[in-house]
Amino acid sequence: MSSFVQYLPIFLLVLGAMIFIHEAGHFLVAKWLGIRVEVFSLGFGKRILGFKRGDTDYRISLLPLGGYVKMAGDNIAEDRAGAPDEFLSHSKWHRFLVAIAGPVANILTAIAIPFIASMLSYSAPAFLNKPAVVGLVDPKAAGAKAGIQPGDRIVKFDGIVVPMWRDFASREMLSPGHTVIVTIDRGGQTLDITATLDSINRGEAIGSLGVQPDMAGAVVIAKAVSAGMPAEIAGMKPGDTIVSVDDFQVGPDVYGLIKRINEKPGQEVALVVKRGDETLNLTARTVEEGGVGRLGFAPDITGVEMITTPLGPKDAMVYAIDQNMHFLKITGAAIGQIFSGQRSASSALAGPIGIAEIVGQAAQQGVGPVFDLMGLLSLNLGIFNLLPIPVLDGGLIFMLFLEWLLGLFGLQLSLNAKEKMINVGLVLIVLLMGFVFYNDIRKKIVGPAPVEAPPAASQPANQNSGR
Repeated sequence: MSSFVQYLPIFLLVLGAMIFIHEAGHFLVAKWLGIRVEVFSLGFGKRILGFKRGDTDYRISLLPLGGYVKMAGDNIAEDRAGAPDEFLSHSKWHRFLVAIAGPVANILTAIAIPFIASMLSYSAPAFLNKPAVVGLVDPKAAGAKAGIQPGDRIVKFDGIVVPMWRDFASREMLSPGHTVIVTIDRGGQTLDITATLDSINRGEAIGSLGVQPDMAGAVVIAKAVSAGMPAEIAGMKPGDTIVSVDDFQVGPDVYGLIKRINEKPGQEVALVVKRGDETLNLTARTVEEGGVGRLGFAPDITGVEMITTPLGPKDAMVYAIDQNMHFLKITGAAIGQIFSGQRSASSALAGPIGIAEIVGQAAQQGVGPVFDLMGLLSLNLGIFNLLPIPVLDGGLIFMLFLEWLLGLFGLQLSLNAKEKMINVGLVLIVLLMGFVFYNDIRKKIVGPAPVEAPPAASQPANQNSGR
């Protein structure tokens, strides 16, 4: 829990920004439509501080995990004066616009962040937007065991077309321990290869075939070294190039490095690192967490060919929309794995503790990764709030649609029915919050839950952090 406390300030800042944007969407549209707003709150519960301007009390409340805009006459269970500036006195169309404004504000923010960032400073590995041609194969990894060779071009992964390397990498990442069909083009001949992916730990389990593009000249460095962990105790410093671990020559193979550390929980490993012109031999004993080994450093690849030309407005908008659509596809695939039994919900969901640590780790890498993460969180917040669960914005939109549909037949949605729907929605949200809190705490104590593999797959390795 110490890392959660350490990262709490930046987490609250990022979360607060996303909540403010969401609630500002509701607030601005309500004001525009002439609806009286009584409270604009960041957080729930007891008012800590704030000020009142006009009809609105702008406040920060005790519990920081959310926020709300309280509009006059928006509670179906309370007596209303029937004033024209009350929420329920307005048309269904107006109420729909207010409800959807929050999620739309978050989605627009998720697009705006990469749009602006790519016009200021665009940087991405060149290979991500090239065909998935294999340049490096780890001889002890899943891809080599299945028969994948350097020069093979991966065209499909588990039946899904993967035109670019990033498409393949996203699908690969979501399949730890899974047995899949990898379709390759080898010298013009199409081959279907069955492979059971390795489970590599980078905080959560991710799938790996142990194949990479041609990255001549690239190396793995220690981007960050955790205080008090074996890597630091052994003498590793940020910026060190990792040459080898035991008898494995690392090169640019970050997953091969992590795999070998994962496989030696509580055991000594021999590391060769370069620091400037100096070559150092280090020995470190991994710590065991959930059955896998960790040394406590964050590896990163440097020396990769990069595209660094800032984009113009048109290309930046295409890039921003593409990034968000790509993330939605990955999220959709992960959710699909939950419903198909290939992935447990506990392995895919993170609560405040887990998100705080992710935000903190991004902050260690600089401002850019924090803004990237803010964009992803904003998109998540917007999409989540569109779910048709009463008490969420999507639930209100669903009830408005139901009222309109019943109205076509001269019927009404009764107050009792609305109250029951809201109560059910509240119970669902409370259960979800309880689950993610429990899941975060369980992960800290016993490690992440395993990602389920399909019946034909071998069981994935335990998934705690492995570096």
